[in-house]
Amino acid sequence: MRFPARFRIASSVFVPALLLFTACAHVPKRSPLPMEHIDNAEVLGIPRVRMWGDEPPRWDHDWSQKSRAEIEERYSGVYGRPHTYLAVSGGGENGAFAAGLLLGWTARGDRPEFTVVTGISAGALVAPFAFLGPEYDDVLKLVSSELEPDDVYKKRGLIRALRTDGMATTEPLQALIAKYVDEEVMEKIAAAHREGRALNIGTANLDSMRPVIWRIGTIANSGHPNALELIRKILLASASIPAAFSPVLIPVEADGKKYDELHVDGGAASQVFLYPPGVDFDEILEKLAVPGRPKVYIIRNSRLDPMYEQVQNKLIPIAGRSLQSLVRTQGIGDLFRIYLETCRDGLDFNLAYIPAEFTAESNEEFDPQYMKDLFEMAYERGKAGYEWEKMPPELQEAPVHCR
Repeated sequence: MRFPARFRIASSVFVPALLLFTACAHVPKRSPLPMEHIDNAEVLGIPRVRMWGDEPPRWDHDWSQKSRAEIEERYSGVYGRPHTYLAVSGGGENGAFAAGLLLGWTARGDRPEFTVVTGISAGALVAPFAFLGPEYDDVLKLVSSELEPDDVYKKRGLIRALRTDGMATTEPLQALIAKYVDEEVMEKIAAAHREGRALNIGTANLDSMRPVIWRIGTIANSGHPNALELIRKILLASASIPAAFSPVLIPVEADGKKYDELHVDGGAASQVFLYPPGVDFDEILEKLAVPGRPKVYIIRNSRLDPMYEQVQNKLIPIAGRSLQSLVRTQGIGDLFRIYLETCRDGLDFNLAYIPAEFTAESNEEFDPQYMKDLFEMAYERGKAGYEWEKMPPELQEAPVHCR
């Protein structure tokens, strides 16, 4: 069995990068943000544009200072209505699974409008178009299941790569994002934000070693002339596998001075997320007068079952297999965390993942036939009415009971 694309690309850099780590020379100059400013740095001067993914936001909605009428007006699209949340994980070429499932759901005719959509890595490319609804299904299919390597990255020569910031540049992916995330898409995201819906994308801040959640609707609605450029940078950063692809420098400002932060694939911090831990969700649901239990749909673009393979006792196979194991177990841990959060907050948990019976193998990076087979399998299941799991499969033998 060959590894999925993200593992093949990333594992190929482990040893050479370690051996020649000090040789890095041809990289963009940095002005790193000082540690004392990590909690107050601003991006484009837009307030509340992002939050840490591992703690509650350092602001609240000032519910107590707003009247019911003010809250109803600000959140007109979600106030007093059932809520449905979608979280899409990373997975590289396995993003075809999310695309197929969502398009099959559209064909079935009962796909909801999502109140909140979150995405990381491959899920970051799915999330904006899932958020905007079925009218963008064609784009969603293209950016998630019809990609080829030349659409994503351009390899550098080995010597040059080891003296820069990644084994490949992401110029093709930048062009792809720029083509489909345009002014019209940004304005539609902004319009949804004004109604109270939310699109959140996760990156990993390497300087702080922490997950970051970017509020894309807030950026889109800011009116800042560089808002679209920032949104594109965030999507690119979320999909930039560390060491394999060049990271993304995001300019910030603190204490009147300009600095930068280094952001990479959100999967370096979390494979999938819903909202930061510690959020008082009962208060949110009460203030927004949400009827019933909100539904949470998690799409994990990966298999969850352990996949046995006789690994060669050679450096690159060992490194690749170890990375694959790390990402798999991290993803399962993320699902446990989200499940416990939904239990605590009284939300209806629903999980989809690539089933064990799907045995097609990827024979190259972004293998077109593999992605086509995965898309079609997920599409047919979505169209037939996907049987969502009510808890992570590892818990089914000894289930955790929710309120």
